[in-house]
Amino acid sequence: MDEIKCLLADESQAILNIPVSDAYKEAIDLIVEYVHKRKGKLVTSGMGKAGQVAQNIATTFSSTGTPAIFLHPSEAQHGDLGVLQENDIMLVISNSGKTREIVELILLSRGLIKGIKFIVITSNQESPLAEKSDVCLLTGNPCEVCNLGLTPTTSTTVMTVIGDILVVGTMRKIDFKPTEYAKRHHGGYLGDVSRKMSEEE
Repeated sequence: MDEIKCLLADESQAILNIPVSDAYKEAIDLIVEYVHKRKGKLVTSGMGKAGQVAQNIATTFSSTGTPAIFLHPSEAQHGDLGVLQENDIMLVISNSGKTREIVELILLSRGLIKGIKFIVITSNQESPLAEKSDVCLLTGNPCEVCNLGLTPTTSTTVMTVIGDILVVGTMRKIDFKPTEYAKRHHGGYLGDVSRKMSEEE
């Protein structure tokens, strides 16, 4: 039990140590500008575990009124890059900030759409990805709770929380209502709850 409590404490502290800066406002403002005003979409990407976090962020954004898709960085090099359109904005995740496929994705994307904006989530402010970003959100570089110190555990927890901050901040900025949530999430318990909430508006 004590070991579990220590793990929880370490993960909780990592969340509390996420650097807070104006970069969050800048990122949210960019998402609202490009998706809600210019009618583009948010495109997320990442490799491995970071990619799974990026997929989750995309689906959460989509269900809360901000159209988003996940683009696999390797598949992007084999034709999927064509999903990008004018006024899209990208959110890419790499703990090291050096992931080859993600660095290449930025170069290829800007070759297709000059000036496309990138929001980057990384632990490394000095990394190639951070340098190429329009907005860089730092994780605080937490130590992994994995006993080897290698397996993405705490880092992916922090990435997920940063994604949640962006989602909730965007929802507030666009004044997203239960009525709109219900239109996008018809099934299940959340669909029932959102419809009841929209009836009470």
